[in-house]
Amino acid sequence: MTSSQTPRQRWLALYVLCLGVLMIVLDTTVVTVALPSIQSSLGFSDTALVWVLNAYMLTFGGFLLLGGRLGDLYGNRRCFLIGLVGFTVASLACGVAPTRGVLVAARALQGLGGALVTAVALALIMNLFSTPADRAKAMGVYGFICAAGGSIGAVLGGVLTGLLDWRWIFLVNLPIGIAVYVMCLRLLPADVAPVTRPRLDVAGAILVTGGLMIAVYAVIGGNVAGWTSGRTLGLLAVGGALLAAFFAVEARVRDPLMPLHLLKLRNLATANVIAILWSAGMFAWFVITALYLQRVLGYDPLEVGLAFIPADLVMAVFSVSLSARLVMKLGIRTPLWVGLAVAALGLGLIAQAPVDGTYVVHVLPGMMLLGVGGGMAFNPLLLAAMNDTDESQAGLASGIVNTAFMMGGALGLAVLASLADARTAAELAGGATARDALNDGYQLAFGIGAVMTLLGAVIGGVLLRPRLTPRGVESPTPAAH
Repeated sequence: MTSSQTPRQRWLALYVLCLGVLMIVLDTTVVTVALPSIQSSLGFSDTALVWVLNAYMLTFGGFLLLGGRLGDLYGNRRCFLIGLVGFTVASLACGVAPTRGVLVAARALQGLGGALVTAVALALIMNLFSTPADRAKAMGVYGFICAAGGSIGAVLGGVLTGLLDWRWIFLVNLPIGIAVYVMCLRLLPADVAPVTRPRLDVAGAILVTGGLMIAVYAVIGGNVAGWTSGRTLGLLAVGGALLAAFFAVEARVRDPLMPLHLLKLRNLATANVIAILWSAGMFAWFVITALYLQRVLGYDPLEVGLAFIPADLVMAVFSVSLSARLVMKLGIRTPLWVGLAVAALGLGLIAQAPVDGTYVVHVLPGMMLLGVGGGMAFNPLLLAAMNDTDESQAGLASGIVNTAFMMGGALGLAVLASLADARTAAELAGGATARDALNDGYQLAFGIGAVMTLLGAVIGGVLLRPRLTPRGVESPTPAAH
């Protein structure tokens, strides 16, 4: 696919793809800062307001796996462009939404388009770059976009809402989406039609999409309804039953949506387990650190966003320039487990932040370690997830790893937030002040996030193959492992 392209065109194509993905990643967090303005403008109740976030997460998480498979069947470039158009049009609808219902519906469409874009982006990048060195560098750029996009969204949301209006957090996507679409038409190679195209596994698509959407719905509503409530347990049971039925169908159908042999690929399976654990730690870092800065230290939303910039800059340096060199020299296993261990140490440091802490002393050191660790670990994690599969299933592998990240982050954050709330409630009942109680809850969440991230480091160090298949990056010095 790359023979007709110059190196300059391939790198330009990468940057354009990453700009499109960044637009998707930003919309998972850029809305958070603007929620109070949206509520006062459109008259949302406190209960209904959460659906501005939940509608996006529901369709985004539910359609990732199907989106990846559609890319394999009908062309990753075609699906990327369709998803981009859908997301951009939905952003326009969000920006001009006159009522609550229109905004929530448009957010759901945004999630659908975003899922399609995200699900095939990794496959497009893998097919653009064939040499190990270039592929490692490209994955570093993509990894930084995924890792730092959330905190960039907080900064952008604060600036646009403060200086202009909440509607601009959506309308700003229009020129970006149009520019990315035009550049993709020029820079991305045309899809190569398969000699024989498998039939779409409709039953599998319905089961996995329905199962994931119900599971996401149960998770994002778990803290409100209660994790042991009949509603939450019932939804989780239904979602689990649909996913179990999905695997049963996949074992029998001639052209499965997800060939079950993929689950036997050691690095792919290991990478997805690590992705679930690490994304929980990442979400804890971003969301709960933001809560600590706002509710304990008294920062405003824009100050919270700016507080993440140093860690983002460090992560950018490691992701874009240093991580690829580490992968080429050491393979994927060592940078992955060391990076996650450093990130776990960062979370552990933030877990010690006191109620009267300061940003420079108690938050910044841990955030810098998280930037270093995330910058080291994301690149080899993505390579491990993608390189065990052949090109015809790259879209599906991309959808699987993105689903693992999304589900791990959503479930991990929900559980950690629930545990933090429980600790805070217990402290309040014992007579603690509100700030002390909140701080104790956040410390618990950070500590558990650190343990989960460290567990991911151990799993990577023990189970991950240091050398990949010929499709991937191989260490020139196996003895170094």
